[in-house]
Amino acid sequence: MFFKKRFDGWLLLKKWLLVLTVLPLVTVPCLAQTMPVSAENSKSTGDISKSQGLSGKPQSVVIDSIAAVVNKDVITTSELNTRYRIVSEQLKKQNIELPPPALLKKQILERMIIESAQVQLAKEMGINVTDVQLDKSIAMIASQEGKTMSQFQEMIEKKGRSFEDFREDLRKEMAMQRLRYHEVDSKIQINDAEVDNLVGNSPEESQTAGEVRLGHILVRIPENASPEQIAEKYERAEKVLKLLQAGGDFQQSAASFSDSDEGLSGGDIGWRSTDRLPQSFAEALANVPVGGMTGIIRSPNGFHILKVLERRNPVNEHPVAAGNTVQQIHARHILIKVNQLVSADEARHKLVDLKQRIINNSASFEELAQTYSNDTSASRGGDLGWIYPGDTVPEFEKAMMALNIGEISDPVETQFGFHLIQVLEKKMDDVSHERKRALAKQKIRERKIAEGTEEWLRQLRDQVYVEYRLDNQD
Repeated sequence: MFFKKRFDGWLLLKKWLLVLTVLPLVTVPCLAQTMPVSAENSKSTGDISKSQGLSGKPQSVVIDSIAAVVNKDVITTSELNTRYRIVSEQLKKQNIELPPPALLKKQILERMIIESAQVQLAKEMGINVTDVQLDKSIAMIASQEGKTMSQFQEMIEKKGRSFEDFREDLRKEMAMQRLRYHEVDSKIQINDAEVDNLVGNSPEESQTAGEVRLGHILVRIPENASPEQIAEKYERAEKVLKLLQAGGDFQQSAASFSDSDEGLSGGDIGWRSTDRLPQSFAEALANVPVGGMTGIIRSPNGFHILKVLERRNPVNEHPVAAGNTVQQIHARHILIKVNQLVSADEARHKLVDLKQRIINNSASFEELAQTYSNDTSASRGGDLGWIYPGDTVPEFEKAMMALNIGEISDPVETQFGFHLIQVLEKKMDDVSHERKRALAKQKIRERKIAEGTEEWLRQLRDQVYVEYRLDNQD
């Protein structure tokens, strides 16, 4: 589903591509790096040594080495190099100038350290993903891609990965998600006073909330940092800000210096409703124009620099009869996701073709949704039920609101892919007090999860034992 208020279900499926392209190979200790090696065991250990080839002449055998030790695990140089190659290719596709290789590798290694720490903690806590659960997730992913399991496996292997590697990487990703839910999401508490405060905002305040697409750079502060450490981190943030103010590229700077997850993709965190942002962010962004930046913002997690990439007005505030009455729409859709297998043009053209088939009565909307849609609503013929204002992302809602009953949209692009939308019914309904409170609670929850996840990751990183080996290599 693509509803704002319920996205956890499809998030795992959406992230499968990230697993394919970003997660490193399964990390295992390499005994060869700690054992003395002789010519006779050089093949088994794979260390850099001289061995006899078929010609009888000494030959060099080059193997993996350790980039970093993380608790009881290691990150190998080959894993780091694989991730470096993938991240570099992604940055190039985004037309982002690459940071110096050593700097970018350092950034990537830090992300891999945090991933390793999460995987190890999940194992210690007994958070396991069984083969049955894994198989169900893979089957669902294959189904959403419109492929049988054998076709899906073939697709994975054509990308240069073994299917077994893909399975284990997905298993790790599922375990990390469950760990984050256990450590962050499940512990979020929202009291009535917070909800009352948000519900009590005037309609004018809600309408001016708006949405912003943000670039984000974070200089993280360690847990229990000393005044000297805080001053050092602030100095680093200051240098980044001065670089940007002197005309430096924000995306390249994010890839070079940001400690946040999105740093390696240029710092773009996408669209955010301002009433779902931390209060310090919302206040700092209040008068920043498109293309402008904030100064340095302090939070418990570190120092932040934000750039406003785009702004748009909310579409979920509609003039209605008595102030508490809104229009509900019963709609259905067909979603084609964009990924490495399906380009944006291919997705758009596919939906144009499907729309024409519906118009020509060669197939029904319901049949095509069941066959082609990548959304969980496919089994219901794409039926989304009754939709309140604000339930969907703005691009979808704007297009849906403009349709007459029975009308089918042209392809509509959102962050989830391309949609073909049909409106089935419309009606006016009262917004109940309980619904207002539920929506307010959801906004607060989203904000607290974002803040809580960042804080938890900071604490986890500070607690992990790390021994860097990369700098010691020739």
